[in-house]
Amino acid sequence: MFLTIKKISLAAVLAGLCLQVSAQKYTVIDKTVAVVGNEMVSISSLEDQVQMLLAQGMLNTRNARCQVLEQMLESKLFLMQARLDSLAINDEMVEMALSQHVDNIRRTFGSDEKVEEYFHKPLYKLRQTWREQVTDQNLIQQEQMEIAKKIPDVTPNDIRHYLDTVDHADLPIVPIKYQLSQICIYPDREAANLAVREKLLDIRERVMNGERFATLARIYSEDPGTALRGGELGMAPKSMYWPVFSDAAMSLKPGIVSQIVETPDGFHIIEVIEKKGDMFNARHILMKPKYTDEDREKAFKTLDSLRTEIKAQAVTFELAAAFYSQDLATRTNGGQMADPETGSSYFEIDQLKPEDYRAIRNLKEGEISEPVQSLDNEGRSGNTVYKIIKVDKIIPSHTATFTEDYTQLQSRVEQGLRIQELDKFLDKKIKETHIVLDPMFASCEFDREGWATKIRK
Repeated sequence: MFLTIKKISLAAVLAGLCLQVSAQKYTVIDKTVAVVGNEMVSISSLEDQVQMLLAQGMLNTRNARCQVLEQMLESKLFLMQARLDSLAINDEMVEMALSQHVDNIRRTFGSDEKVEEYFHKPLYKLRQTWREQVTDQNLIQQEQMEIAKKIPDVTPNDIRHYLDTVDHADLPIVPIKYQLSQICIYPDREAANLAVREKLLDIRERVMNGERFATLARIYSEDPGTALRGGELGMAPKSMYWPVFSDAAMSLKPGIVSQIVETPDGFHIIEVIEKKGDMFNARHILMKPKYTDEDREKAFKTLDSLRTEIKAQAVTFELAAAFYSQDLATRTNGGQMADPETGSSYFEIDQLKPEDYRAIRNLKEGEISEPVQSLDNEGRSGNTVYKIIKVDKIIPSHTATFTEDYTQLQSRVEQGLRIQELDKFLDKKIKETHIVLDPMFASCEFDREGWATKIRK
């Protein structure tokens, strides 16, 4: 069934062009449906973009083609200006973005063959098309940045004017935020690592003696996403995995079991099922180091003693962190925690580890949690760590204010000005540029009214 646009189904129009999408098999008698200056939009390019976005779940089926067409038209205007401005293509960024795009598509479909079946084109032709799109997008983004340079620096007076004129209900709500410090102690990793290696060696030997890898994966693997499938990962590009994991898998012949491979996720043994180019499908058994109650009790005893001394003011939290914390990322900063992605020392609730939040949710500023078992930021799931956490500061949830949330308000004002500048550019270019749209889009309700005046009569 065809996707529909507002008020009228596009199916009736496209059917006359021999476009049949229902079974993912369609024949296109190509046709130009839009002209923007010296740029054109064809039925095939529109359909390719619609199918791409639908495959990635990034598009609502309702009004899909109207939405995509308007985005393509806007892109053409930015692209034309970028060429007039002689902006240079960043080849390195293009290749990086293309590789990421291709990997995402391959992961979505599971194999090159399925990608080619869905798009009805060989992968090398799809790469050519996608490279052109990514190249154009690179120029478009550069042009948008050039346009945004016209925006003057936002001053405190601009922020005050925004607060004076905006409806109070439209002001951002800042969620509760915490500033925290921690003292961390790790369990005996060496002994735990040795124990898990011995278990995996035993499992590998059982496979070599004839037991099925898949059966043992179901029993022993600690990867919940693959254990029930016998450890099978599915066909995916090697770039999806830790380099040491993909290198080990790509070096194996199908049916051969690897030696133990250590990644930030834990320890693995791998059996390759199939390899095609830079993609592979493999089974793996993941096991993670286990720690004893003795490790936990020993760490908790030390942490509880430190907590008692800090509360008695025998030592400061900062000094205790510098001497006793085993977390290198925070010990040199008095234990103060920071978001590894943004560097901010303030955390919203959903940025905290669940164990950490449970430990501090009922604490007041200056109070220190009981010892807690938590996870660090290593790997995809983190390593076991024991800690006490001090609540340095709590900023309650509130409507953004000039004094407490200046940076956030500044970003909002800058974003608003940027959108206004881009809107002014597009509205001006729509009026000035020779644009013709096919009548099949006459019933589209575009976001910009200017497009409706460009429908061919």
